[in-house]
Amino acid sequence: MIRQLEIDSELDTDLLRQSWRGRKMFSYYKAYGLGYSFCQFYAVGENGVMLRLNDTVLICNVQEEDAEDLAVFLQMHQPFRVECNEPVRTMLADRLPEYRSLHRTMFELVPDDAPVDAEETVDFHPPLAEVYEILSAGFPNLQDYALWLTDTSHRCRHGVSRVMTYRKDTTASIMFDIDNHVLVGQVATRPEARGLGHARIFLRWLAGFLAQFGKTAVLYALDIRESFYREIGFRALETEYVLERMEQEKDNLQKGRLDNGNS
Repeated sequence: MIRQLEIDSELDTDLLRQSWRGRKMFSYYKAYGLGYSFCQFYAVGENGVMLRLNDTVLICNVQEEDAEDLAVFLQMHQPFRVECNEPVRTMLADRLPEYRSLHRTMFELVPDDAPVDAEETVDFHPPLAEVYEILSAGFPNLQDYALWLTDTSHRCRHGVSRVMTYRKDTTASIMFDIDNHVLVGQVATRPEARGLGHARIFLRWLAGFLAQFGKTAVLYALDIRESFYREIGFRALETEYVLERMEQEKDNLQKGRLDNGNS
């Protein structure tokens, strides 16, 4: 059974804070609560929780017996991306032929033994319009500007997220910081600055910057970017699959790359 949650006390936030996907869901609860039509939380079965956020569905702690109800829900709403635990993801993939599974790896941002001095060239409050320009050049499936700006600025204002740039041509975001667990995402560099090592320097600096505050930071990488993060020295922690809807106009290798650091 799937039931929408409308009262804060019905949402098990302690459960969400126990896993990376759950923390991501909790961060949106912190930003929006339960009162927005584009950010809806649901109880699934006995202990599962689901978040429908615009064109993405995040599912935490569901059981195999809930897969049939979830498949019906997803067929009704047709989200672009679905993230959930195994083996439920495998069962959903069998029931949803219009979706394909993409493999990704979670990397921990391990600080370098030699500190990277880059803070003078890091902008902690860059113009969001410039950030979007950088991101849109690297992520063909990025949300339209108005939607991205509304969400990003809202999360930043509420202290959930932070957007940064390095030398005005590379960007990365702290998607959330929950109980000193940090998810880094939306990593991109302007096309004309690629190959200069800016993303490598920026991420190495960010790893050290977060570590000095006792943070454990991770990011996600699809297979096409995995070798880059290994070369930096980041540590692979685990792998998983996410489901993405196949659409002719979007069906290319770039699909989903926004999560190479969720999302």
